[in-house]
Amino acid sequence: MNKTNRRKFSAEFTTKVVIDALKERNTIEELAKKYELHPVQISQWKATFLENATLAFENEKKTGSAQNKEKEMEKLYEHTGRQKVEIDWLKKKL
Repeated sequence: MNKTNRRKFSAEFTTKVVIDALKERNTIEELAKKYELHPVQISQWKATFLENATLAFENEKKTGSAQNKEKEMEKLYEHTGRQKVEIDWLKKKL
């Protein structure tokens, strides 16, 4: 039996196809012929894209929380540094 390899598509290619599908200038069948894909594949990619579209806007919120975590880490490092200096100073006094 011959085992056929499945084609793998890049994220850029799938995004391009989905955006063309969302524009609705051509039918799914026309896009399938143009990109040499099955119409069901385009519909699946489109559905996945629409399900995950909110993630594009959630990244902005995550970026803000990441900055807060970074500032908190800097404060902790600064505090730890001060403690180390104080401990070293106390050891010298003994």
